[in-house]
Amino acid sequence: MTPLDKPAAAADTLTGGPRRPRRRTALAGRRSPVPVPLLLPALVGLAFLLVPLIALLVRTPWHSLPDQLTSPEVWQALRLSLLCATAATAVSLVIGVPLAWLLARVEFPGRGLVRALVTLPLVLPPVVGGVALLMALGRNGVVGQWLDAWFGITLPFTTAGVVVAEAFVAMPFLVISVEGTLRAADPRYEEAATTLGASRFTAFRRVTLPLIAPGVAAGAVLAWARALGEFGATITFAGNFPGRTQTMPLSVYLALQSDPEAAIALSLVLLTVSIAVLAGLRDRWMTAS
Repeated sequence: MTPLDKPAAAADTLTGGPRRPRRRTALAGRRSPVPVPLLLPALVGLAFLLVPLIALLVRTPWHSLPDQLTSPEVWQALRLSLLCATAATAVSLVIGVPLAWLLARVEFPGRGLVRALVTLPLVLPPVVGGVALLMALGRNGVVGQWLDAWFGITLPFTTAGVVVAEAFVAMPFLVISVEGTLRAADPRYEEAATTLGASRFTAFRRVTLPLIAPGVAAGAVLAWARALGEFGATITFAGNFPGRTQTMPLSVYLALQSDPEAAIALSLVLLTVSIAVLAGLRDRWMTAS
């Protein structure tokens, strides 16, 4: 240290360190006003989404709600909906996670087309999906006729048909979530495991799957919620038979024609489930600022 540097070092010691240039926080702290041409449509959009939900809460028959929710028909539909949605989610996990891994990790011709076809049920009208399932798995369908002739399996208008219809419309949510998580995960961990002698399946089971577990869980919850609210494909492929294929959305549609209070009560249950799903996934969707 030169003699000229000693006074500066002493000053730094007394003041707690070298002086740093003062940050200009005045402009950073100011917030520009929201433009009115953007604020008004934003408020209209917010009201458009929230007013129907608020109206549902306002018109809910709170005094008779316990009786509505404890009726045998409501519990029957609720029990069937929970059972079928859970089974559809399990089917989606068993065949959807490997499909997502294939799309994320394996290069093959036409992968973009396959990905587009996998996500097609997201934009396909559910009733069209139900018609497609009938043409494929119906008693006289392309595949269904052989299932009936060889194994005696008939899927349409059965509880199993409800599971198939719900899995058809819900599995793309799982595939998209898991594929995105796989693309974000570092593939070098899998490569290191295979280099040490593990097979590709062992590397997937012991290394990849624990890494993508949050994405799999988020996709499973989304698929479950989508399966719980499925209507069009279910009523087209499985029908509307109480105790066998009548899920909660179908029960809401039927009750709206004869018992509006029961329809509102069932709708409130589905709304509560949806809010719970969104609350559970909030931390995953929020990004660090």
